[in-house]
Amino acid sequence: MSELFDLDAIAQAELVKRGELSPLELVDAAIARIEKYDPSINAVIHPLFDKARKTASEPISDGPFSGVPTLLKDLGAHSAGDPMHEGMRMLREIGWTEKEDTNLVARLRRAGFVFVGRTNTPELGLLPTTEPNSYGPSRNPWDTSRSTGGSSGGSAAAVAARMVSLAQASDGGGSIRAPASECGLVGLKPTRGRNSVGPDYAEVWGGLLAEHVITRSVRDSAAVLDATHGPMPGDPYFLPAPTRPFLEEVDSDPRRLRIGVLDRDPNGTAEVHPECRAAVQSAAELLEELGHEIHEQHPPALTDPDMVADFIVVYSAHVGLAFADIEQKTGRLVDESGCEPATWALAEMARGTAAAQYLMALQHLQSYARRVRAWWEVDGFDILVTPTIPEPPLSLGQFGSTPDNPLAPVFRSASVVPFVAPFNVTGQPAVSLPLHWTDDPLPIGVQFVAGFGGEDVIFSLAGQLERARPWEHRRPAGFD
Repeated sequence: MSELFDLDAIAQAELVKRGELSPLELVDAAIARIEKYDPSINAVIHPLFDKARKTASEPISDGPFSGVPTLLKDLGAHSAGDPMHEGMRMLREIGWTEKEDTNLVARLRRAGFVFVGRTNTPELGLLPTTEPNSYGPSRNPWDTSRSTGGSSGGSAAAVAARMVSLAQASDGGGSIRAPASECGLVGLKPTRGRNSVGPDYAEVWGGLLAEHVITRSVRDSAAVLDATHGPMPGDPYFLPAPTRPFLEEVDSDPRRLRIGVLDRDPNGTAEVHPECRAAVQSAAELLEELGHEIHEQHPPALTDPDMVADFIVVYSAHVGLAFADIEQKTGRLVDESGCEPATWALAEMARGTAAAQYLMALQHLQSYARRVRAWWEVDGFDILVTPTIPEPPLSLGQFGSTPDNPLAPVFRSASVVPFVAPFNVTGQPAVSLPLHWTDDPLPIGVQFVAGFGGEDVIFSLAGQLERARPWEHRRPAGFD
């Protein structure tokens, strides 16, 4: 079983296609690992074992991942007939379930994945750690006293512990990339509009949020995006189809790229840990060895001090929208006792935000996006390299909120996301790759940002880096 879950999803699917393993055997193996290891890391909060076994026993969609078990994040990507609580105490107390698949979940199902459970997330996905009061903290397999990151921390912990080869995730301000960094994984936030977030929504968080998966291999990330990308009716964003499958990019070295390197917070809000700076500089040296053109440069607009304030206006306004959505679908009011103090405080901010103030903040963010993206689209750069987050995996317990100081975790979050959140605003694709470990060892991710629609460049470069500095042999102790 250990050797089986050293394989990525593509390799597992090949075993099924060759008849060497049945989908049910693969699903049972994943369930056994979850039952063995999840008590120590608290990643899977809604086991769907009986349903998964039934699915695996019947004919499965003949997709590229036919029979491969996976997990869905318990936020946004709801699945028909299954619980979805979004980290909310109120939704847990009433035992809320959803009636249909989202567009992304339907495409994952058509690709052949079997859903064995749903993963832990902070309340409404608001924090860069996964420690909801409703379900308790997820723990990092590399060091269980540390955070998995957030908000896709449950998914990242499960993949790092090799419970499944990959897991669904979402990213509104770094929520795929930060957990990937902290758990030693590959975490791509796709371009805005690459994956549909419907049918419930045309966009989430004013277009800041994107959905995809967290993986161990670059090729899995590419192959899943091949299976899920493309607009659905009514989607507000449209991207041209790639010229060839993303999976083909992974094995093809990129042309010589013009790459900028940034290893400090351009706004000075966060001190970058020496290990994180070392990770970026080591990556830059490797890129130069691989023949790329390296510059100590970055988009000047990243220094805009007003972006964070505008981001918080949009972020808090959508907490208010989330409350309204929950109340509409459940027929119950969300009161202060049904959520955490930070969530309630953000909803109060939303109630005090005028429509014109929200629209002005959104307009400012769109202007910021145009100015940042000009570095790629006008100045001719291909990639920006940064730390994913400015710290090694954080210790648990830093993001608690109290009625006396409800916004303390929001302020703490600001020092974690300065390198990731800007690219939710711009909509550009960005990936965290596990290229560095401390002596402990703890994983340190490095972020690579491409131009809008540039997943082909990201996958080609990420594949080259994976071959040059492989990480698949690294695994957390105690998860054999």
